[in-house]
Amino acid sequence: MKRLAVLPLLAPMLALTACQGGDDEASRATATEVPSGVAGGSAVQAAVESEHGTPVKDRVATIGLLNKRNNLTQDIVLKSGEARRIGNVVVKLATCERTPPWEQPASTGAFVQVFVEERAQADQPLAWRKVFSGWLFRESPSLNVVEHPVYDVWVKDCAMKFPGEEEDFSAPATSAAKPSGSPAAAPAAPKPAASPSAAPSASPAPPPAAPEA
Repeated sequence: MKRLAVLPLLAPMLALTACQGGDDEASRATATEVPSGVAGGSAVQAAVESEHGTPVKDRVATIGLLNKRNNLTQDIVLKSGEARRIGNVVVKLATCERTPPWEQPASTGAFVQVFVEERAQADQPLAWRKVFSGWLFRESPSLNVVEHPVYDVWVKDCAMKFPGEEEDFSAPATSAAKPSGSPAAAPAAPKPAASPSAAPSASPAPPPAAPEA
């Protein structure tokens, strides 16, 4: 009788273990519904609008997500305020930012939050836990790091534009912007005329015949 009573308790545990064991399927799954407590309960302070550039609400960030269990990497594209769930991890974007093209050094960053559904202790139920909240920078990945044994998250791009960015600031200077010390381009030399030797020379006329005596 005791064995029969234990079986109903083991069934949910086995089903849960089977679901968690499919790391590949969870990592390859498309975005699923984000828990309401994660999507709306961890809002950060509103981002300050910049004087130049795309408004915060229209910026789009590309975030890289690595599952260390199966070494599977994928890109997550998010607009400001959006969240995406992949398996048991949720990545939420507050905003992203990058330096204008006329400022150096170039820098691209995003303020993200990462939530993972896991057990705090082996005997505790699954619960969503915030494992990271802060800025990530593409050019300085070691400045802030998502410290988690399974997942790694980093920023790859922030799609936004600045006034006048239609110009290619990275293109080399054109000939109109050459330094004053550089010599001006010499005009093309005229095509030389044909050499006299090349023209066929007329044979001289024979001398007149001497008169007969």
